Amino acid sequence: MSGAGGITRARQGIAAGDIPVDTPRLPAREAAESELSKPMYHENDPNFLQRALNQFWDWVAGVFDAAAGAAPGGPAGLAVLVVIVVGLAAALWWRLGTPQASARSPETLFDSTGPRSAAQHRAAAEAHAAALRWTEAVQERMRAIVRSLEERALLDPRPGRTADEAAAEAGRTLPEHTARLRAAARSFDDVTYGGRTADQSAYLSLRTLDLELDEAKPLLLPGTSRGATG
Repeated sequence: MSGAGGITRARQGIAAGDIPVDTPRLPAREAAESELSKPMYHENDPNFLQRALNQFWDWVAGVFDAAAGAAPGGPAGLAVLVVIVVGLAAALWWRLGTPQASARSPETLFDSTGPRSAAQHRAAAEAHAAALRWTEAVQERMRAIVRSLEERALLDPRPGRTADEAAAEAGRTLPEHTARLRAAARSFDDVTYGGRTADQSAYLSLRTLDLELDEAKPLLLPGTSRGATG
């Protein structure tokens, strides 16, 4: 076959519409997606948890990158801001006390070890004070004050009473000591439920109040029969 004849025959085939057919684009894409969806291609893919963690850390990195870009001085400025925030949080923690202590409820005055006399509470307070355990000494002295008022019939014995309630009720019959009773109740609440630490002066203040109340004369309210003194 001559070269001229081959060219002529090819031209005739093209003229007759005998053109090779290419696979259309859409069916080809669908076939590729179907093939790639087979499990054999995804055996080493991360699971759902890994993907979620990766997305989370990508988000965290994006937040820090954005913060570093916005903070004066770039990453170094961001580090300084983080140190300042941590310092403020530590200062608030020290000033306000621990959340565990402040969240205790109910804020009752007496514990569940059973009723004890005022003398027993005073003895416990003095023992704690001798050991320089001022927080426990303040707690026991406040309990001694309230128990003594109950023993003198100046307060009705009532389980579950708080230090604030006891101070408010006692102030009605001992009005000259109302302010100091409320201050003593606040001291008790601070060390018992507020995470504070008592000192010697706080204990001595409650001890002096206890001794003075033991000799105080109650004010009889109209319609009451209370009048017992120490």
